Amino acid sequence: MVIIGIDPGFAITGYGIIEYSGNIFKLMDVGVITTEAHTELSDRLLTLNNELDVLISRYQPDAMAVEELFFNTNVKTAIKVGHGRGVALLSAAKAGIKVYEYTPLQVKQAVVGYGRAKKEQVQQMVKVLLNMDKIPKPDDAADALAVAICHAHSSGPVNRYSYR
Repeated sequence: MVIIGIDPGFAITGYGIIEYSGNIFKLMDVGVITTEAHTELSDRLLTLNNELDVLISRYQPDAMAVEELFFNTNVKTAIKVGHGRGVALLSAAKAGIKVYEYTPLQVKQAVVGYGRAKKEQVQQMVKVLLNMDKIPKPDDAADALAVAICHAHSSGPVNRYSYR
């Protein structure tokens, strides 16, 4: 199964693409999609959509795992991040890919085994599970891989977090 994990945003969206078969992980790609700060929001979202479409076309993932929004006190930022998340969901829907959503607590539990794990612990486990030489940077890319790993550990015949 090929999984694309997404750490949503509009300025920086992390992505991580893994293959999971027989309880073995294989890293396929990891990185971030960035948009220019002084560009119209609609153009930034179009860039995000276009880049996600390229990744989806290249890797043909079976599933997309997306981190749920963590609501903070800055509502304006949360709304903009929500726009980026919506674009990721749209890209998956256009390609006919099932989308699964996970909370930060679920991701930590699936990757580290402890839902209150620190970010550094999650990043270290991502490195170990994917047999990487170093922790992926920036954090958005490592977070996206963690979400993909979470889905691999959570998926089965029936996954109750599916949108479709």
